[in-house]
Order: sequence, then structure tokens, then C-alpha cells
Amino acid sequence: MEINPDNIAIFSIGSFTVNATLLFTWIVMLILALGSFLITRKLSSGLKIKSGQNLLEVIVVSMRSQIREVSQQIPDQYLPFIGTLFLFIVVSNILAVVPGFDPPTRSLSTTAALAFCVFLSVPIYGIRKKGLKNYLRAYVKPSFFMLPFNIIGELSRTLALAVRLFGNIMSGTVIIGILLAITPFFVPIALQLLGLLTGIIQAYIFAILAMVYIASATRSKQQGEANE
Repeated sequence: MEINPDNIAIFSIGSFTVNATLLFTWIVMLILALGSFLITRKLSSGLKIKSGQNLLEVIVVSMRSQIREVSQQIPDQYLPFIGTLFLFIVVSNILAVVPGFDPPTRSLSTTAALAFCVFLSVPIYGIRKKGLKNYLRAYVKPSFFMLPFNIIGELSRTLALAVRLFGNIMSGTVIIGILLAITPFFVPIALQLLGLLTGIIQAYIFAILAMVYIASATRSKQQGEANE
């Protein structure tokens, strides 16, 4: 039976309790912060660059290309947010192969928090791009009667983001756990590798969907941006 990491208390300070989900989330954030510091502290513009910088450049260029393709806008304004979402989910899922590490994305509270960040980012980017009046006007098109349906649509897609990521990561963990108990050792290893691939794909899908939602709120009828 799977234990919810939200229910595993690590330590408490007064009324504040740190559970397993929160602890592993901090670990992922620390790894990302430390990794980015170590890679970017000595960047090179020459022909010879370190492998870490080369990997980082490939990731950044790929993300910029995907953001530009989805939004048809300048990608740099969205790269920090979308890139952070993608890297956090990817690292969380990859670390699932480490014994004792419980990926934060296996907790519904984490996936809900990520989806809520996307939910907030949509009006923030939309208002900044189109202005408050023009952004709110989209909720009453083609008529004012569409207002409640548009609001329900915003809420439902946020819920769908959270449940989709949680369900895929959780189901993979459960299946591997079951097979570890009833099959030879090499079968779960193969499934673990498949789980890693699935985790990366899920991170990509989450980031792309987030960008689609933001792009729908920021793209104008006369959109023609395809700049560097």
C-alpha cells in the first residue's frame, strides 16, 4: 500500500511540520540552485566550453525554440517561468531512481501548487501584454453569458493540469512497486527506465500546456511576432 508523503512528518517546529513532500521539494530546489550556480559561474564564449555549459545551452535553446513555436511570440519573457516548471518536474522525476527519494510530483499538493502557479501566471501575463480591460473583455466574448463558462474553463484546466501530472507519476510508482514484489529484478529495472522517460515526457507536456494557456491569454488577433 502506497504511503502518502504528505502524511510522513520529518520534524516539527512548534505548530510547523515539515513532511516528506516539503523536504524533497527543498532538496530539488537546492539541487537546481546549486547546479545553476556551478554551471554559470564560469561561462565561456570561446570554442571550448565545459560539458555542463554545453548541456545548459542545449536545454535553454530547445526551450526557447519550443516557447517561440507555441506562442508565436518572443520567448525570453516566458523562459524563466516555463523553464523553471520544466526543470523542477524533470529533476523531481529523475531523482525517483535514487533509493529513499520520494519525488514531490507524486504528491497531489505539489502538482496542485504547480498548476496554481500556472493559473496565476495566465492573467498576469495576459494583463501585462494586453492591458486589464482587453484581457477581461475576452471573458465575455462572444456575449456576456459566456462569463461563467469561461471562468469554469479556467478552473477546470488548472485542475486537469494537477491531476494529470499527479496521476501519471503516481501510477508509475505504484506499478513499479507491485512488479518489484512479484517479478524478477531485471523487469522492474526496465520499467524504471521507462518511468524516467515517462517523467521527462510529463514534464514536457506540463510545460507545453502551461505555455499554451499563457499564449492564449497574450496572443492578439494581429499577432505577428517571431523575433529572436
